[in-house]
Amino acid sequence: MEHSDALYARARAVIAGGVSSDARRLPGTPLYVDHASGSRLWDVDGNSYIDYVLGQGPAILGHSPAALADAVAAQMRRGVTYSAQHLTEIEVAERLQSMVPCAELVRFNSVGSEAAHAALRLARGHTGRPKVVKFEGHYHGWFDPVLFSVHPPLDQAGPAERPVLVPGSGGQLPEQAADLVLAPWNDLEAFTAAIAQHRGEIAAVVMEPVLCNSGAITPDDAYLAAVRQICDDEGILLIFDEVITGFRVAPGGAQERLRITPDIGVFGKAMAGGMQVSALAGKAEVMESIVSGKVSHAGTFNSHPVAMAGARAVLEILDEKRDDIYPEMERLGRRLMDGMSGIAARLGVPMLVQGTGHLFQTYLTDAPDVRNYREFAAAGRPAMARLHGLLLDEGINMVPRGLWFLSAAHTDDDVDATLVAFENALSRM
Repeated sequence: MEHSDALYARARAVIAGGVSSDARRLPGTPLYVDHASGSRLWDVDGNSYIDYVLGQGPAILGHSPAALADAVAAQMRRGVTYSAQHLTEIEVAERLQSMVPCAELVRFNSVGSEAAHAALRLARGHTGRPKVVKFEGHYHGWFDPVLFSVHPPLDQAGPAERPVLVPGSGGQLPEQAADLVLAPWNDLEAFTAAIAQHRGEIAAVVMEPVLCNSGAITPDDAYLAAVRQICDDEGILLIFDEVITGFRVAPGGAQERLRITPDIGVFGKAMAGGMQVSALAGKAEVMESIVSGKVSHAGTFNSHPVAMAGARAVLEILDEKRDDIYPEMERLGRRLMDGMSGIAARLGVPMLVQGTGHLFQTYLTDAPDVRNYREFAAAGRPAMARLHGLLLDEGINMVPRGLWFLSAAHTDDDVDATLVAFENALSRM
């Protein structure tokens, strides 16, 4: 068997940058996985890791759960792709409709970026308005019209109360941001001012209802309710990008947990336990613009039979075993969070641990909390990248920026082992 260094050398000769997503571009040799099961993965060098990346969140039941593997294998024998309708897509849509507050009608895609793009097109087509409000630090896919000010350098980002749109990549044209309105998140005064400045032009407000791509930040009390009311008053559609939070922080996503129902929701990741499925879900009145053909929505692999079989199996478990899965995941996550906070305090390391338990963020900062992108960017990100490397040495895999995901496969023994490893790694820093 070839080892990681040898595989990386081979990869750099044939794959641009040696990796297939920039999210996997890290210093040194990246992790090469041989196989994964439950809460663990094993690399090609024979090392075992307790995994809190979980494929960037999708593996909510753990890696390779039997129900998912069996469902996918059975569908493979029935056919891989049809370019036609099938029973499974109806069953998954019915399950979504019963679980998600905003899901009166549903359409499917393959990945979150597609569904987010579809949501913005739907909002503009339905309202006849051009502009979309997005928030600094929020990620809605890698497509050009929305990849602005996700993690902008602070010396280019403008004043905190009036941030400047910064493209996320070379090759993006400045005019692609012409209909984006950027606002700081968790700041109701700044949001209200942005709406007033563009009154009558705004089709939608889009946000991560729990900000996961720049920390694990829950909105301030009453913030979402106020945003919802303003959208209603101004005839603006509210879009929740729940690609990460959907089916993770509650069976019905953040909109269930936070008790605010958007007009449109975007889902992915956890809804199929690792298979590539995303969903656009919305109120019937809004989705009518797709029903009538006013707004186009298409895709060769939409409702892909194999991926949908996986979604059906995973959603059935998450729905029918919700009273076992979600409280236990939160308990374990909060036990891990409390343990990390205690270790950091004992070692004299300034650290904030923040999140819901189902997912959480570690920050190397003495700030009492983190409420938005600017505070996230100031919270010791280079040091967190170093901690990520030290934790890998200890057999713990977490998202390099400090984000941790829990799964139904994690156990108290995993938490015990993780806390030992965490103390070792933090001591070495």
